[in-house]
This record gives sequence, C-alpha cells and structure tokens, in this order.
Amino acid sequence: MKKMTKEEIIDWMMNKGFSTGHGDSVVDLLDELEWQIAEREREACAKICDGHSGYMTGMVGLKIRARGQE
Repeated sequence: MKKMTKEEIIDWMMNKGFSTGHGDSVVDLLDELEWQIAEREREACAKICDGHSGYMTGMVGLKIRARGQE
C-alpha cells in the first residue's frame, strides 16, 4: 500500500465530505476522521431507532446520540 502525504489525505477527506478540522499533522487528520466516522455511525444507528415505534426504541435513539456528547 502506498504511503499518503498529508496533502493527499486532506484531498481524500474533503472529496469524501469530511472536514479536516485543525489537522496540523497526519495523526491529527486521522484522529479527526475517526471522530467524524464514529459520529456518522452513531447518527445512522439513532435514525434506525427513530424509524421504529415504541417508547424504548425512541429512548435508545436518544441514548445513542448522547454518547456523542460524552
């Protein structure tokens, strides 16, 4: 696998719709990417719960979203 430069990582992130945050290094950029992916996954899971009826599934959606605020 080819090593990517910081600029190539920035281009990839932006082309995929991710923000680069304040990435001063490759590690900073990858940390930001990891956080954004986790945030998107949490929201996708919460939306699945929102699509089901019932008190418990609604609460699960709220709990999932709250995990992103911790």
